[in-house]
Amino acid sequence: MSLDNSKLEDLKFEIAEDLVLDTKIKVVGVGGGGSNAVARMMNEGLAGVEFYVVNTDQQALNASPVPNKVAIGAKLTQGRGVGSDPSLGRRAALEDTERIVDVLEGAEMVFVTAGLGGGTGGGAAPVVAALAKELGALTVAVVTKPFSFEGPQRMKMAEKGLLDLASTVDTVISIPNDRLLELLPRGTSFVEAFRTADDVLRQGVQGISDIITTPGLINRDFSDIKAMMLGMGYAMMGTATASGENAALEAARMAISCPLLEEGGVKGARGVLINITAASTLGIHEVNEACTLIREATENDDVQISFGVVVNESMGEEVKITVIATGFQRDNLPPIERRPASDFIAVHSHTGSEPAGTDEDSFFQSQEEEEPVM
Repeated sequence: MSLDNSKLEDLKFEIAEDLVLDTKIKVVGVGGGGSNAVARMMNEGLAGVEFYVVNTDQQALNASPVPNKVAIGAKLTQGRGVGSDPSLGRRAALEDTERIVDVLEGAEMVFVTAGLGGGTGGGAAPVVAALAKELGALTVAVVTKPFSFEGPQRMKMAEKGLLDLASTVDTVISIPNDRLLELLPRGTSFVEAFRTADDVLRQGVQGISDIITTPGLINRDFSDIKAMMLGMGYAMMGTATASGENAALEAARMAISCPLLEEGGVKGARGVLINITAASTLGIHEVNEACTLIREATENDDVQISFGVVVNESMGEEVKITVIATGFQRDNLPPIERRPASDFIAVHSHTGSEPAGTDEDSFFQSQEEEEPVM
């Protein structure tokens, strides 16, 4: 009995497609920076995900092209924002946990994106992320840190927000805006610089979501992403495209030396996910050279490598490589102390007489207590 290879290929594709469709991914932009990044993702046609924006600034929400909007903290701020105060941003999120939960329910993976250093991004993003974790979603934060010229106080608030996120999400990717100064040519406008920052957040989300939503010759799906990112703390993501001779090797080299990554690149990573997109002419030796270069750059003999290949004939002579490195600690990043999600989502006191977060019960515990006995 002979096998019909064309039917087998059809079957393999159908199975992969079903798996993709079953993975529900939500991207939530928190605050001005996060909302701008989500708008850019939507405009760029990022496929296979649902987009939401969360903000305390009603005017900014009204101006956002993203249709799914969540206003938080209206009683606290009257829709005027929180004035760069993360403690108010947190209280605003706690005021509307029910609305945030409605958005997050049903997701298997949640990206929380924000610009740290601001009030809503720095204060509300950890609450949103904690709620996603409580709901059982694989939760990944992709955030930017402010420019140094924005002052030490703003940077200090950003570091606090980063630590809060890292303590509760599965994985956090932080991108220092200062690196934009190295990447952008002199004469770049201030507006264009911040647009580039928004696009960097988009790349961080898309680099991961594309692996899940794009069926490949060697397929990496949600289970691969989950195994690589669940509870892994800090992560780095780089993506690059090269063409011509040694395109795969050059793309790999550029991806792990991306100037927008935190210092150190992939050195010390415990896990690395590599996704290669190229035409069917890509050779096995080219894949070997690219993956070997990345593995050696980790300087970790025990690193776990997982790679996928997506065949796209429109790539021509170009090769695109996305690298996601997870599970390491750096001297320039604050150490992670894992904290329960309930630490970030204590029930908010509506009396105004007590600071937010003084109640011991989590939002979910209080909901259970309020359910009537049948």
